[in-house]
Amino acid sequence: MARQTAGEIRVRDLGHRPYEAVWAEMRRFTAEREADTADELWLVEHPAVFTQGRNGRPEHLLNITGIPVVETDRGGQVTYHGPGQLVAYPLLDLRRRNWGVRQYVHALEQAVIDFLAGFDLTAVRHESAPGVYLDLPGQPKIASIGLRVRGGRSYHGVSLNVANDLTPFAMINPCGYAGMAVTRLTDHRPEVGLAEAQRAFTDHLLAVLAANEEPSHV
Repeated sequence: MARQTAGEIRVRDLGHRPYEAVWAEMRRFTAEREADTADELWLVEHPAVFTQGRNGRPEHLLNITGIPVVETDRGGQVTYHGPGQLVAYPLLDLRRRNWGVRQYVHALEQAVIDFLAGFDLTAVRHESAPGVYLDLPGQPKIASIGLRVRGGRSYHGVSLNVANDLTPFAMINPCGYAGMAVTRLTDHRPEVGLAEAQRAFTDHLLAVLAANEEPSHV
């Protein structure tokens, strides 16, 4: 696992890893971190999996075929992860940064919006439905956000559709919304690969997290 340091955030590229294994590691990291533990950003690509959040309702699972469903501890409803999707898990001490959850969600959304702007794509947020949507007819969703905060420390994060198969989204009501349109970066910028997208998004995310940092003076 390659490591680098950007300010107080250590970046780890986990490569292609099963969802449940990474989820267990996130919980362990969060439970064991101390007051001076540096924040980390984990980048990963998961094998095909549906994840059902704590608010998930079974009626949003429509026609699941051949893909496992994992009931997880993040907020929100059901979503899909799979090869070609960029998943970023910032493991942050929100209390140390004096951040509220709303401010943090806004920062994650802004990183995606800034990233897409770099490819001349205009994106928007919906206050009632966290995530990022392209400003096109139907406003298809391109990125989902799901978090868990425990003791002021956050884990889980954001998934950004880059080059992943979108077919599995038809097996669910994405994020609990029937008929929600979804899209991916390569539908609009086919020349952009996952590796390039990961580098660019990491830069934007670190910049947004640094710009919003409000360290505690207590």
